Amino acid sequence: MKLRVAVVYGGRTGEHEVSVRSARAIMAGMDPAKYEKIEYFIDQQGKWMPGPIVPEPGAHPEIDVVFPVLHGTFGEDGTMQGLLELADLPYVGAGVLASAVSMDKEMMKRVCAERLLPVVDYVTVSRGEEGAVAKCATLPFPLFVKPANLGSSVGISKAHDAAELETALALAAQYDNKIIVERGITGRELECAVLGNDEPMASMPCEILPSREFYDYEDKYLLDKAETRLPADLPRDTTMELRRLAVECYRAVGCEGMARVDFLLEASTGKLYINEINTIPGFTSISMYPKMWEHCGTPFAALVDRLIELALERHKRKKATRFTR
Repeated sequence: MKLRVAVVYGGRTGEHEVSVRSARAIMAGMDPAKYEKIEYFIDQQGKWMPGPIVPEPGAHPEIDVVFPVLHGTFGEDGTMQGLLELADLPYVGAGVLASAVSMDKEMMKRVCAERLLPVVDYVTVSRGEEGAVAKCATLPFPLFVKPANLGSSVGISKAHDAAELETALALAAQYDNKIIVERGITGRELECAVLGNDEPMASMPCEILPSREFYDYEDKYLLDKAETRLPADLPRDTTMELRRLAVECYRAVGCEGMARVDFLLEASTGKLYINEINTIPGFTSISMYPKMWEHCGTPFAALVDRLIELALERHKRKKATRFTR
Protein backbone atom coordinates (compact mmCIF):
# COMPACT_ATOMS: atom_id res chain seq x y z
CA MET A 1 0.00 0.00 0.00
CA LYS A 2 1.13 3.55 -0.70
CA LEU A 3 1.99 5.77 2.24
CA ARG A 4 -0.47 8.65 2.43
CA VAL A 5 1.45 11.90 2.92
CA ALA A 6 -0.30 15.16 3.73
CA VAL A 7 1.77 18.09 2.44
CA VAL A 8 0.88 21.32 4.26
CA TYR A 9 2.15 24.49 2.60
CA GLY A 10 1.56 28.19 1.94
CA GLY A 11 0.73 29.88 5.19
CA ARG A 12 0.11 33.26 6.76
CA THR A 13 3.70 34.45 6.59
CA GLY A 14 6.12 36.65 4.69
CA GLU A 15 7.63 33.43 3.29
CA HIS A 16 4.39 32.21 1.67
CA GLU A 17 5.72 32.10 -1.89
CA VAL A 18 8.90 30.30 -0.86
CA SER A 19 6.77 27.69 0.91
CA VAL A 20 4.71 27.11 -2.24
CA ARG A 21 7.83 26.63 -4.31
CA SER A 22 9.36 24.26 -1.76
CA ALA A 23 6.18 22.19 -1.54
CA ARG A 24 5.93 21.86 -5.31
CA ALA A 25 9.50 20.57 -5.45
CA ILE A 26 8.90 18.08 -2.63
CA MET A 27 5.69 16.77 -4.19
CA ALA A 28 7.42 16.43 -7.56
CA GLY A 29 10.20 14.50 -5.83
CA MET A 30 7.86 11.99 -4.19
CA ASP A 31 7.88 8.58 -5.87
CA PRO A 32 4.26 8.03 -7.04
CA ALA A 33 4.78 4.29 -6.62
CA LYS A 34 5.43 4.82 -2.88
CA TYR A 35 3.29 7.77 -1.90
CA GLU A 36 -0.22 9.14 -2.23
CA LYS A 37 -0.08 12.93 -1.88
CA ILE A 38 -2.78 14.83 -0.01
CA GLU A 39 -2.48 18.59 -0.38
CA TYR A 40 -3.38 21.09 2.34
CA PHE A 41 -2.91 24.63 1.09
CA ILE A 42 -3.09 27.57 3.54
CA ASP A 43 -3.64 30.95 1.93
CA GLN A 44 -2.14 34.24 3.11
CA GLN A 45 -5.19 34.97 5.23
CA GLY A 46 -4.79 31.62 7.03
CA LYS A 47 -7.67 29.80 5.31
CA TRP A 48 -7.09 26.07 4.76
CA MET A 49 -8.07 24.40 1.50
CA PRO A 50 -9.83 22.03 1.16
CA GLY A 51 -10.18 22.25 4.97
CA PRO A 52 -8.07 22.24 8.14
CA ILE A 53 -6.42 19.35 9.92
CA VAL A 54 -8.48 18.81 13.07
CA PRO A 55 -6.51 18.75 16.35
CA GLU A 56 -8.11 15.53 17.54
CA PRO A 57 -6.57 12.02 17.66
CA GLY A 58 -8.14 9.71 15.08
CA ALA A 59 -9.81 12.53 13.14
CA HIS A 60 -7.71 11.88 10.04
CA PRO A 61 -7.46 8.13 9.35
CA GLU A 62 -6.68 9.02 5.73
CA ILE A 63 -3.28 10.52 6.73
CA ASP A 64 -0.26 8.34 7.54
CA VAL A 65 2.27 11.15 7.94
CA VAL A 66 2.35 14.94 7.52
CA PHE A 67 5.09 16.83 5.68
CA PRO A 68 4.85 20.48 6.82
CA VAL A 69 6.50 22.76 4.26
CA LEU A 70 5.76 26.02 6.04
CA HIS A 71 8.65 28.46 6.35
CA GLY A 72 8.53 31.10 9.04
CA THR A 73 5.65 32.29 11.21
CA PHE A 74 2.75 29.91 11.95
CA GLY A 75 4.60 26.98 10.43
CA GLU A 76 8.22 26.77 11.51
CA ASP A 77 7.76 28.27 14.98
CA GLY A 78 6.08 25.37 16.81
CA THR A 79 2.47 26.37 16.17
CA MET A 80 1.88 23.88 13.34
CA GLN A 81 3.84 21.25 15.24
CA GLY A 82 1.55 21.76 18.25
CA LEU A 83 -1.50 21.23 16.05
CA LEU A 84 -0.05 17.98 14.70
CA GLU A 85 0.85 16.78 18.20
CA LEU A 86 -2.75 17.37 19.29
CA ALA A 87 -3.93 15.45 16.22
CA ASP A 88 -1.50 12.62 17.13
CA LEU A 89 -0.14 12.55 13.59
CA PRO A 90 3.45 11.72 12.65
CA TYR A 91 5.14 14.68 11.00
CA VAL A 92 8.43 15.53 9.35
CA GLY A 93 10.88 17.81 11.11
CA ALA A 94 11.47 19.29 14.54
CA GLY A 95 9.00 19.14 17.42
CA VAL A 96 7.27 22.01 19.21
CA LEU A 97 10.07 23.15 21.50
CA ALA A 98 12.91 22.83 19.00
CA SER A 99 10.86 24.65 16.37
CA ALA A 100 10.01 27.53 18.71
CA VAL A 101 13.54 27.93 20.07
CA SER A 102 15.14 27.73 16.63
CA MET A 103 12.70 30.25 15.16
CA ASP A 104 13.38 32.85 17.85
CA LYS A 105 16.85 34.18 17.05
CA GLU A 106 17.42 35.45 20.60
CA MET A 107 16.42 32.16 22.25
CA MET A 108 18.57 30.20 19.78
CA LYS A 109 21.56 32.37 20.69
CA ARG A 110 20.89 31.92 24.41
CA VAL A 111 20.72 28.13 24.10
CA CYS A 112 23.87 28.00 21.98
CA ALA A 113 25.74 30.30 24.37
CA GLU A 114 24.75 28.06 27.29
CA ARG A 115 26.43 25.18 25.42
CA LEU A 116 29.49 27.40 24.82
CA LEU A 117 28.82 27.48 21.09
CA PRO A 118 30.03 30.64 19.28
CA VAL A 119 27.39 33.26 18.46
CA VAL A 120 27.78 36.87 17.29
CA ASP A 121 27.48 39.70 19.83
CA TYR A 122 23.95 41.09 19.83
CA VAL A 123 21.40 43.33 21.54
CA THR A 124 17.64 42.71 21.76
CA VAL A 125 15.16 45.59 21.52
CA SER A 126 11.38 45.77 21.38
CA ARG A 127 9.08 47.43 18.86
CA GLY A 128 8.79 51.13 19.73
CA GLU A 129 11.27 50.86 22.62
CA GLU A 130 12.56 54.27 23.72
CA GLY A 131 16.30 54.64 23.44
CA ALA A 132 16.65 51.62 21.15
CA VAL A 133 19.39 53.26 19.08
CA ALA A 134 21.34 54.21 22.20
CA LYS A 135 20.95 50.66 23.54
CA CYS A 136 22.81 49.40 20.48
CA ALA A 137 25.78 51.72 21.11
CA THR A 138 27.71 48.86 22.72
CA LEU A 139 28.05 47.31 19.25
CA PRO A 140 30.21 48.77 16.46
CA PHE A 141 28.80 49.59 13.03
CA PRO A 142 27.93 48.06 10.67
CA LEU A 143 25.01 46.27 12.34
CA PHE A 144 22.51 43.71 11.11
CA VAL A 145 18.94 44.32 12.23
CA LYS A 146 16.51 41.40 12.11
CA PRO A 147 13.00 40.49 13.22
CA ALA A 148 13.55 37.84 15.90
CA ASN A 149 11.03 35.41 14.40
CA LEU A 150 11.20 35.27 10.62
CA GLY A 151 13.31 33.74 7.88
CA SER A 152 14.35 34.10 4.24
CA SER A 153 15.97 37.44 5.21
CA VAL A 154 12.54 39.13 5.29
CA GLY A 155 12.74 42.43 7.20
CA ILE A 156 16.53 42.32 7.58
CA SER A 157 18.71 45.38 6.99
CA LYS A 158 22.37 46.33 7.31
CA ALA A 159 22.90 49.64 9.11
CA HIS A 160 26.12 51.64 8.70
CA ASP A 161 25.20 54.57 10.99
CA ALA A 162 22.59 55.74 13.50
CA ALA A 163 20.21 57.06 10.84
CA GLU A 164 20.22 53.76 8.95
CA LEU A 165 19.79 51.94 12.26
CA GLU A 166 16.58 53.86 13.00
CA THR A 167 15.21 52.98 9.55
CA ALA A 168 16.23 49.35 9.97
CA LEU A 169 14.58 49.10 13.39
CA ALA A 170 11.34 50.51 11.96
CA LEU A 171 11.38 47.95 9.14
CA ALA A 172 12.08 44.99 11.43
CA ALA A 173 9.35 46.17 13.81
CA GLN A 174 6.79 45.66 11.04
CA TYR A 175 7.46 41.92 11.22
CA ASP A 176 8.01 41.25 14.93
CA ASN A 177 7.74 42.83 18.35
CA LYS A 178 11.23 41.57 19.21
CA ILE A 179 14.22 42.73 17.17
CA ILE A 180 17.78 41.39 17.14
CA VAL A 181 20.65 43.79 16.43
CA GLU A 182 23.93 41.99 15.70
CA ARG A 183 27.52 43.07 15.20
CA GLY A 184 28.26 42.90 11.49
CA ILE A 185 30.76 40.20 10.58
CA THR A 186 33.00 40.77 7.56
CA GLY A 187 33.76 37.41 6.07
CA ARG A 188 32.18 34.38 4.42
CA GLU A 189 28.64 32.96 4.61
CA LEU A 190 28.51 29.18 4.98
CA GLU A 191 25.74 26.62 5.36
CA CYS A 192 25.60 23.02 6.57
CA ALA A 193 22.72 20.54 6.32
CA VAL A 194 21.92 18.25 9.27
CA LEU A 195 19.75 15.12 9.09
CA GLY A 196 18.62 12.65 11.73
CA ASN A 197 16.90 12.08 15.07
CA ASP A 198 19.05 10.64 17.87
CA GLU A 199 22.19 10.37 15.73
CA PRO A 200 22.25 13.45 13.46
CA MET A 201 24.72 13.73 10.62
CA ALA A 202 26.15 16.85 9.00
CA SER A 203 26.70 17.27 5.27
CA MET A 204 29.69 18.86 3.62
CA PRO A 205 29.19 22.62 3.89
CA CYS A 206 28.59 25.06 1.06
CA GLU A 207 29.47 28.73 0.67
CA ILE A 208 27.05 31.45 -0.38
CA LEU A 209 28.48 34.27 -2.53
CA PRO A 210 25.88 37.08 -2.43
CA SER A 211 25.53 39.43 -5.38
CA ARG A 212 24.48 42.23 -3.03
CA GLU A 213 25.90 43.60 0.22
CA PHE A 214 24.38 40.64 2.05
CA TYR A 215 22.26 37.59 1.18
CA ASP A 216 18.81 39.22 1.33
CA TYR A 217 15.40 38.01 0.10
CA GLU A 218 15.86 39.41 -3.41
CA ASP A 219 19.27 37.80 -3.72
CA LYS A 220 17.93 34.45 -2.49
CA TYR A 221 14.80 34.18 -4.60
CA LEU A 222 14.42 36.90 -7.23
CA LEU A 223 17.68 38.09 -8.80
CA ASP A 224 19.27 34.73 -9.60
CA LYS A 225 22.73 36.31 -9.28
CA ALA A 226 24.05 34.86 -6.01
CA GLU A 227 26.57 32.07 -6.46
CA THR A 228 27.30 29.00 -4.38
CA ARG A 229 30.32 26.80 -3.90
CA LEU A 230 29.68 23.18 -2.99
CA PRO A 231 31.65 21.99 -1.21
CA ALA A 232 32.95 25.18 0.37
CA ASP A 233 36.66 25.75 -0.22
CA LEU A 234 37.84 25.50 3.39
CA PRO A 235 40.80 23.99 5.20
CA ARG A 236 40.08 20.45 6.38
CA ASP A 237 40.15 21.46 10.07
CA THR A 238 37.68 24.30 9.46
CA THR A 239 35.33 21.98 7.60
CA MET A 240 35.45 19.44 10.42
CA GLU A 241 34.84 22.11 13.05
CA LEU A 242 31.94 23.60 11.10
CA ARG A 243 30.28 20.19 10.76
CA ARG A 244 30.81 19.52 14.47
CA LEU A 245 29.26 22.87 15.42
CA ALA A 246 26.31 22.22 13.11
CA VAL A 247 25.50 18.97 14.91
CA GLU A 248 26.07 20.53 18.35
CA CYS A 249 23.71 23.41 17.51
CA TYR A 250 21.12 20.89 16.25
CA ARG A 251 21.39 18.93 19.50
CA ALA A 252 21.38 22.06 21.67
CA VAL A 253 17.93 23.15 20.46
CA GLY A 254 16.62 19.55 20.52
CA CYS A 255 16.09 19.33 16.77
CA GLU A 256 14.92 16.19 14.97
CA GLY A 257 14.42 15.31 11.33
CA MET A 258 16.26 18.08 9.55
CA ALA A 259 17.75 21.55 9.81
CA ARG A 260 20.14 23.83 7.99
CA VAL A 261 22.68 25.62 10.18
CA ASP A 262 24.08 28.87 8.82
CA PHE A 263 27.52 30.18 9.75
CA LEU A 264 29.69 33.26 9.40
CA LEU A 265 33.46 32.87 9.05
CA GLU A 266 35.11 36.12 10.17
CA ALA A 267 37.90 37.16 7.81
CA SER A 268 40.02 38.99 10.38
CA THR A 269 40.04 36.23 13.01
CA GLY A 270 39.21 33.02 11.14
CA LYS A 271 36.53 32.37 13.77
CA LEU A 272 33.30 30.52 12.97
CA TYR A 273 30.03 31.87 14.34
CA ILE A 274 26.65 30.12 14.31
CA ASN A 275 24.29 32.57 12.66
CA GLU A 276 20.99 30.69 12.82
CA ILE A 277 19.32 27.31 12.47
CA ASN A 278 16.39 26.70 10.11
CA THR A 279 14.21 23.72 11.03
CA ILE A 280 12.25 23.75 7.75
CA PRO A 281 14.92 24.81 5.26
CA GLY A 282 14.08 25.73 1.71
CA PHE A 283 13.38 22.88 -0.71
CA THR A 284 13.08 24.90 -3.90
CA SER A 285 14.97 24.06 -7.08
CA ILE A 286 17.80 26.37 -5.94
CA SER A 287 17.77 25.54 -2.20
CA MET A 288 21.01 24.37 -0.68
CA TYR A 289 19.68 21.88 1.87
CA PRO A 290 18.79 19.20 -0.71
CA LYS A 291 21.80 20.17 -2.85
CA MET A 292 24.20 19.57 0.02
CA TRP A 293 22.78 16.09 0.63
CA GLU A 294 22.82 15.35 -3.09
CA HIS A 295 26.53 16.21 -3.09
CA CYS A 296 26.98 13.75 -0.22
CA GLY A 297 25.29 10.95 -2.18
CA THR A 298 21.64 11.31 -1.12
CA PRO A 299 19.53 12.48 -4.10
CA PHE A 300 16.35 14.51 -3.64
CA ALA A 301 13.89 11.58 -3.74
CA ALA A 302 15.97 9.54 -1.28
CA LEU A 303 16.17 12.57 1.04
CA VAL A 304 12.37 12.87 1.04
CA ASP A 305 12.14 9.12 1.80
CA ARG A 306 14.56 9.46 4.72
CA LEU A 307 12.72 12.45 6.21
CA ILE A 308 9.45 10.54 6.16
CA GLU A 309 11.15 7.50 7.73
CA LEU A 310 12.53 9.71 10.52
CA ALA A 311 9.05 11.14 11.16
CA LEU A 312 7.53 7.67 11.48
CA GLU A 313 10.39 6.47 13.71
CA ARG A 314 9.92 9.40 16.10
CA HIS A 315 6.15 8.92 16.27
CA LYS A 316 6.58 5.21 17.00
CA ARG A 317 8.99 6.07 19.82
CA LYS A 318 6.53 8.60 21.23
CA LYS A 319 3.84 5.91 21.41
CA ALA A 320 5.86 4.27 24.21
CA THR A 321 5.28 7.36 26.40
CA ARG A 322 2.44 7.37 28.94
CA PHE A 323 0.27 10.49 29.08
CA THR A 324 -2.08 9.37 31.85
CA ARG A 325 -1.59 7.89 35.34
